[in-house]
Amino acid sequence: MVEVWWLLLLVSSLLMGLVRPDPQVPCYFIFGDSLVDNGNNNYIASLARANYLPYGIDFSGGPSGRFSNGLTTVDVIAQQLGFDDFIPPYAATRGEALLAGANFASAAAGIREETGQQLGGRISFGGQLQNYQAAVQEVVNVLGDEVSAANYLSKCIFSVGMGSNDYLNNYFMPVFYSSSRQYTPEQYADVLIGQYSQQIRNSLADIAILPL
Repeated sequence: MVEVWWLLLLVSSLLMGLVRPDPQVPCYFIFGDSLVDNGNNNYIASLARANYLPYGIDFSGGPSGRFSNGLTTVDVIAQQLGFDDFIPPYAATRGEALLAGANFASAAAGIREETGQQLGGRISFGGQLQNYQAAVQEVVNVLGDEVSAANYLSKCIFSVGMGSNDYLNNYFMPVFYSSSRQYTPEQYADVLIGQYSQQIRNSLADIAILPL
């Protein structure tokens, strides 16, 4: 009898390991730079790419475009939220796959359009927001109407992290950019905050998260 109970306990434990609960949110959208880019720059002509060794030496799939030896912070967040897989790069995601979210981040990208241009191709924050609007339209098409899409997207989580390249690959590089001659550090910070705030208000602040 004891052996039977142990067997039942073992089977129950195995089944619990196989059945995973649904994610805490239906989708996760990510905007940013090399800290969270997971492959978008693989698809554009850019010096800011990480799809080769030693990047990815501790990642199960090897070099993927992540500027890391393993996981990025948003990968860990996705795991903690309960997603079955990491949020994929938008460059390789379309249709129903967008219902789980997408990563729009691009290495060398900044708030300002010109930021990072000495490295070649990159998707600025403005470009990432345009890609998001295109993704929203695909979600509308998949779910059938804007109301359904708005209700769905309002339950999602968004990560936005930009600005470091506007200094590292802009303000601190006077050979390539004039921003440090145009603005004092205080003025430049105000310019970035103003543009950043406006972009977020115009594209992400509405609870419906739909194009205006």
